[in-house]
Amino acid sequence: MPEYTTDQLRNVVLLSHGGAGKTSLTEAILFFTGVINRMGKVEEGTTTSDSDPDSIKRKISVSLSLLPCSWNNNKINLIDTPGYMDFVGEVKAGMRVVESAIFVVCAASGVEVGTELTWGYAEEAAMPRIIFVNKMDRENADFDRTLSAIQEKLGKGCVAIHLPIGSQKEFKGLVDLVSMKAFMRGKADESEIPGDLKTQADSLREKLIEAVADVDDNIMTKYLDGGEVTNDEIKAALKNGVVQGKIVPVLAGGALQSIGISSLLNAICDYMPSPVQASSRGTDQTTNEEVEITPDPAGSLVSLVFKTTADPYVGKLTYFRVFSGTISSNTQVWNSTKNSQERIAQLFLIKGKNQEPVSHIIAGDVGAVAKLAATSTGDTFSTKEKPFSLPPVKFPSPVFSAAIYPRTKADLDKLGLALPRLAEEDPTLNVHREIDTSETILSGMGETHIDVAAERMQRKFGVEVRLEIPKVPYKETITTSAKAEYKHKKQSGGHGQFGHVFLELEPMERGGGFEFTEKIVGGSIPRNYIPGVEKGVNEARMEGVLAGYPVVDTRAILFDGSFHPVDSSDIAFKIAGLHAFKKGFSLAHPIILEPVMNLKVTVPDSYTGDIIGDLNTKRAKVSGINPLGGTSVIEAQVPLAEIQRYATDLKSITQGRGIYTMEFSHLEEVPSFVAQKIIEARDAEKTAVKE
Repeated sequence: MPEYTTDQLRNVVLLSHGGAGKTSLTEAILFFTGVINRMGKVEEGTTTSDSDPDSIKRKISVSLSLLPCSWNNNKINLIDTPGYMDFVGEVKAGMRVVESAIFVVCAASGVEVGTELTWGYAEEAAMPRIIFVNKMDRENADFDRTLSAIQEKLGKGCVAIHLPIGSQKEFKGLVDLVSMKAFMRGKADESEIPGDLKTQADSLREKLIEAVADVDDNIMTKYLDGGEVTNDEIKAALKNGVVQGKIVPVLAGGALQSIGISSLLNAICDYMPSPVQASSRGTDQTTNEEVEITPDPAGSLVSLVFKTTADPYVGKLTYFRVFSGTISSNTQVWNSTKNSQERIAQLFLIKGKNQEPVSHIIAGDVGAVAKLAATSTGDTFSTKEKPFSLPPVKFPSPVFSAAIYPRTKADLDKLGLALPRLAEEDPTLNVHREIDTSETILSGMGETHIDVAAERMQRKFGVEVRLEIPKVPYKETITTSAKAEYKHKKQSGGHGQFGHVFLELEPMERGGGFEFTEKIVGGSIPRNYIPGVEKGVNEARMEGVLAGYPVVDTRAILFDGSFHPVDSSDIAFKIAGLHAFKKGFSLAHPIILEPVMNLKVTVPDSYTGDIIGDLNTKRAKVSGINPLGGTSVIEAQVPLAEIQRYATDLKSITQGRGIYTMEFSHLEEVPSFVAQKIIEARDAEKTAVKE
């Protein structure tokens, strides 16, 4: 690939709902620009973008792909992202390092959930956009209906610059509303607009001129005076409108037939901003001030790492975008996030699964490097003399969890190494050890996300695991005070065992934890035996009495006892303390506590009633419903046991239009009918273990 200057670069992310045809579109673009000589197919697993085994198996994109190509003296870095929202982390990473986005909308399905969600992300980032209405050759394709849905759901600034010629089986070309020329399939030259489309084309061009007049005063004056607006004036105003985010051109085509591909490439080069026309900001760590970063290849280095993968051939592969300066092969950079020097060996341009060695990557471009020691996703490269930090990718918090069990002893040995590397590759995965249930928990964005992570762990790291619903970390506590005595006395020839304690148990406020104290007076128990009593109490409280869960919000007070000058020992008092605690706990009206979560669900208004109804079946306490521009934010407190699989439930109820977050709130008493089920399940579990 030839050398390009920063103003010749276009960094574009492709966004849509799953199945709209992003991957097929990238394949058509790569074929059209000569990067590949044969178009692959998603169904056959032969596309350049979906080259990893997980994508091929499921026939969906599960990770972003970087696909550079050249057109009209420009280099276009396309980033194809998953449409399935379990992999939204890849979408966020791709959006962080581009200046603009292409939204792909299916002409038959219209604006779907994933498109609406990612459109919101682009709005938040004030990102320039183009919409490509794909699959015009598909059954039930309807451009007029789709355009109306786009303008209704995504905004009135969406304006057509294409009019399809025919649709479905009759789809054979496009009318360019800027040049007012027709382009037919299989014909390179422009032609006149078909007579039956002339009236509709004139009407849509009029709307296009009205849209550009709103962003260009000269065109507005001409338009109001009845003057003729030239094609060049429309193109210039369109570019300004797109860069400002006031206009979103709507194009049309069919990726599988390669119709509209050249027009889309022209639109990317003509209307999308280059890195020079986009602003980015970072923090100068020397002065701690936020400053604007100039995309100058000769400037001081500022670069952001946006993805990390484990490549089976080159090892750990780090993807980065250069915002200022130039990175060269066989040099060193300063990782200002980790405050460490990194050696840059061979740099690569990434083309799907292939790496092309290059000598340097300039400001505005993206590339990769292998085998970095300390660098991870979100880190900033700069120079030690002028350290900078860039805002990292904002990844969403995990909402779905599974307990991981290794299938064999060999898998157990490798699991500890594989999990951190898996989480390093995908920051939307979180791994932690749940102490109370002795489970390793893997959390992600949904069930498919976790399944893919488990398969990836087996394929890349040779670790086979079993996934199960996590156990709920229940707790036990008491509701009244109680006193208990226990005497441990055993004689078997020689020294015996003797330990005698009196314990008082009393409840503490919620969140109080657990406390052991003593009020021994008169030397009824020598002080050197008191730690033994405490060990026994702590051992007993970790197993509870009702169902074997840890005891919290309880104070244990050792207030009396007795000892034998020969037979008493630490172990004897430990045993006495353990049994005295269990006896006293049983007398103090024990209860089971369950974790209650703060749940915040955001759904379109039309689903509010269904969500409330579902939450009511989950023992939820709804605290508020807040309208927010066509959506409702429902706040509730729900027991964790009821929403272990809420990601799946919410997706089913809202057809994927809902999102939610949850966090721990407090512990609360379990209703008696639920407590009985918990105790029975725990007893059955113990019986199964014994057998």
